[in-house]
Amino acid sequence: MTRPSSKADSPVSRTANHPEAPQAWWRHPPLRNALTAGAIGLVGFVLARFGVVAESVERVFYWIAIPLGGFHWAREGVEELVEEREVGIEILMLAATVGCAYLGLWDEAAALVVLFGAAEGLEEHAFQRARNAIRGLLDLTPKQACALRDGQEVEVEATDLQRGERFVVRPGESLATDGTIVSGSTSLDESIVTGESVPVDKGPGDEVFAASINGQGSITVEVTATFEDNTLAKIIHLVEEAQEQKGRAQAWIERFGRRYSPAVLAGALILLLVPWFTGSGSEEWTLRAVVLLVAAAPCALVISLPIAVAAGIGAAGRRGILIKGGAHLEHLGAVRTIAFDKTGTLTLGRPQVTELFAVDDDERHLLSVAAGLERSSEHPLARAIVAAARDREIEPAEATGFRALTGAGVRAELSGTTWYVGSPAFYQDHGYELGPLEDRIRTLQEEGKTVVLVGDDKRVAGLIALQDTIRSDAQRVIASLHAMGIRTVMLTGDNRRTADRVARDLGIDDVRAGLDPDEKAAAVRELSSSGPVLMVGDGVNDAPALASATCGVAMGTAGSDAAIEAADIALMADDLKKLEEALHLGRKTRRISGQNIVFSLVVLAALIPLGLAGVASVVLIVLVHEASELLAVANGLRVGRLPRKAGAARSSTGGPRRTLGSSGTK
Repeated sequence: MTRPSSKADSPVSRTANHPEAPQAWWRHPPLRNALTAGAIGLVGFVLARFGVVAESVERVFYWIAIPLGGFHWAREGVEELVEEREVGIEILMLAATVGCAYLGLWDEAAALVVLFGAAEGLEEHAFQRARNAIRGLLDLTPKQACALRDGQEVEVEATDLQRGERFVVRPGESLATDGTIVSGSTSLDESIVTGESVPVDKGPGDEVFAASINGQGSITVEVTATFEDNTLAKIIHLVEEAQEQKGRAQAWIERFGRRYSPAVLAGALILLLVPWFTGSGSEEWTLRAVVLLVAAAPCALVISLPIAVAAGIGAAGRRGILIKGGAHLEHLGAVRTIAFDKTGTLTLGRPQVTELFAVDDDERHLLSVAAGLERSSEHPLARAIVAAARDREIEPAEATGFRALTGAGVRAELSGTTWYVGSPAFYQDHGYELGPLEDRIRTLQEEGKTVVLVGDDKRVAGLIALQDTIRSDAQRVIASLHAMGIRTVMLTGDNRRTADRVARDLGIDDVRAGLDPDEKAAAVRELSSSGPVLMVGDGVNDAPALASATCGVAMGTAGSDAAIEAADIALMADDLKKLEEALHLGRKTRRISGQNIVFSLVVLAALIPLGLAGVASVVLIVLVHEASELLAVANGLRVGRLPRKAGAARSSTGGPRRTLGSSGTK
């Protein structure tokens, strides 16, 4: 059977500009040899039937065809037997070929070799195309770039661009590698990386990705990753690694195959011994043994899952969904509960300050202190507070000794005094008197706002209220998940009132609020006790919960190495619809894999009795056997067939399309 190729073939490890184009099916060596052998055998058969050559000469044609057609798969089977001590399907077919030769059935031996070799060649070619389809994305990056060197524009190879260099991208052109815009504004079609077809407005300071198509403006980009290390190359590398990983069902079938094939060989040997005990003709039982070897070979069963998984992971990668292995694709098809982080996942993660209240009425000082403490934090609330100070032209206070308080807030030193920015619960747990702030906090929280308090080591100085915006597509996605029979749960560190408001607006089934990262992880483990749980978060803050889930999904990870590496599934676009696509793909893979397994078992159940009864010829059994294998392959490839997305079309030559649709923000 087909074995996966080495990971060393990954395009990321190549030094060439682009991966080699896949071979046409008729040029695939094993298949080409099988077809050549078939032609030679057919010539001998036809010449003998018309009396042009004698039967002894006909056998010469078969003697040439058999080693030519069986060389590749027979060598693979012998290597597996010698190196791994495993009896594979190739050994069963080799034994059947030897049996036919022993009986003088040279025409049937040649037919077996040719048909099995052709089917194996077609299967291997289809499997490699499914695994390598993602490599074609590299062809969408330009081979050359217009670099700025010594103040001049110079055409250079894309692979020659180094970090820190700058290159110019004109309207309609594709980006040669990742970078940051240093001048110019435009809209970029980033669908090749994120799967999001709507062009994204970009300007100075924004990240851009290799193979993105530039819209209407000329931009200058500073290189942040070489060709071999850019985001697109990493996606391809991760997808190919993922296709090497096996899910539990696939691993079980492979273990079954390792035990089943030797059992079939043993059964054939038992049939060969029947004449010793019954006195019947040895040729009849040898023929039955040969037919059994072919009929019981589990080719379709063994390929049923790998081909679907490879096609599924490759198709997901082309949509900006990185699935890190077959096991995770299986989980996508089986999940019945999804836990969501709130901020940055169900909401945009870009809260804004809506209210300031200072106990001493000095709101500018309150915001200055808060911005000074939060300046070193990457939390969305912290960024909103710093942005509010900047918008009001308030200089952040000079803070030292910054320290994040996991799940609670931050602390730092201001002029020798320890200050905190944290949740009301944090202050209450540490014995602070909130006094007149309690009613105001309650009112703001009932309005669905998040409240943080600012205070020193003696008192609370005031509060800041912030509010996030629910994603425009979140309600539709949640409704779609419910239609799929999936239970939805929100896990958030925010207060209960804010969480309930968001959950009510979206139709979330269950809410767990006020959770720190460890409590989120514990909640996920509790949910997992009743079945597979998918956890969806927006990165590092949700890492414990993502790790505790059956499968962790990180959103909006384009350009974030840490998030891509940490997640089981990474959605490159900051788009909840990608989760819906991933679930549909997982279910489609699961459904088609199940069809293949059932079909393969039915074929085995039909062919084995025929082989044992001796009522079918070797050629007939081979034809049915190989036809079933190719049907399983064709059915598995259906997983990778994706509907064309509007706005994401590429030219038939594989290059970028020149005309973009209307621009807009993502």
